[in-house]
Amino acid sequence: MKKKNSVWKDIQKAFNTGVSYMLPAVVVGGIFLALALSTGEATNKGLQVNNPFMQNINDLGAAGFAMMIPLLSGYIAYSLAGKPGIAPGMILGYVANNPIGDGDVQTGFLGAMILGVATGYLVRWCKTWKVPATIKTIMPILIVPIFTTFVLGIIYIYVIAVPVAAAMDWLVDVLGNMQGGSALILGLIIGAMTAVDMGGPINKTATAFTLALMAEGVYGPNGAHRIAVAIPPLALAISTFIDRKKYTKEDKDLGISAFFMGLIGITEGAIPFAVKDIKRVLPAIIVGSAVGGALGMINHVEALVPHGGLIILPLVNGKIWYVISMLVGVLVSVIILHFSKPNIEANELNEEKNVS
Repeated sequence: MKKKNSVWKDIQKAFNTGVSYMLPAVVVGGIFLALALSTGEATNKGLQVNNPFMQNINDLGAAGFAMMIPLLSGYIAYSLAGKPGIAPGMILGYVANNPIGDGDVQTGFLGAMILGVATGYLVRWCKTWKVPATIKTIMPILIVPIFTTFVLGIIYIYVIAVPVAAAMDWLVDVLGNMQGGSALILGLIIGAMTAVDMGGPINKTATAFTLALMAEGVYGPNGAHRIAVAIPPLALAISTFIDRKKYTKEDKDLGISAFFMGLIGITEGAIPFAVKDIKRVLPAIIVGSAVGGALGMINHVEALVPHGGLIILPLVNGKIWYVISMLVGVLVSVIILHFSKPNIEANELNEEKNVS
């Protein structure tokens, strides 16, 4: 039992370390994207940034977001195994966050967390190998990263990605059969799918489904989806504003950038909070997003562009219910967080200082 607790503490510490190193990329990416997209013009392909300077700012923000998940995975591995874990952890985190394999699977931050932990423990085991002194010098820069990346990369592509791709195809079929059925249930499902992995395969499946319907002139499910994408970051931001004792100073600072990300529909603003406290944050934002999505569907909200947040309000049919649905979803998540998250204790604050 003690060993199990020790492993869990190691993993929790690793997640906190990963978040600490990831945070600057999240903040830079989120703020730059918010600035750029706030000047954008809504088109049928999303928000289009036309100003050349703001487009460069947008590209810098996108670069920050592209680095976010690899940094998370790399420094989770680093916490568990030291420097030899960084490179394979980052490579595998990048793989998790980008399409790969026959099904073009992305597992997002959840996949990156799993791969980061797997990398950390595999590298830790590699470091116990008894090797000659001549080989020992090249272990951390050649043998360990190549071996770890190859083994876990192949397992991910051929063992994990294949069933994930099949599951996503099944989800699309299920949603397709529901279309035209109960608006309430469809809205609940789309909202929950949007929040559950925040940019991962389930979120992407909801996006693909709503985009396919938009091509046929059906905009209701897209309305539910675009309401839901804003709820996780807005809920976490407001929670940090009102429940000050439940968050570290680092979390409170992140809450400000998460708020702006929520306004422009960047769900990933909630990822750092979910990584640090997945068992409380994830249920809260899933329920809130499901409620918001359902309210949007039953009140016939339609989003006419493939983007979310309040920034697209001029291109929404049913503007009042779009705002109300988002607000209610946010409040539901904030209330759940209020009653489920404990106050931060002094020892946790000290641990955070040691990590930073």
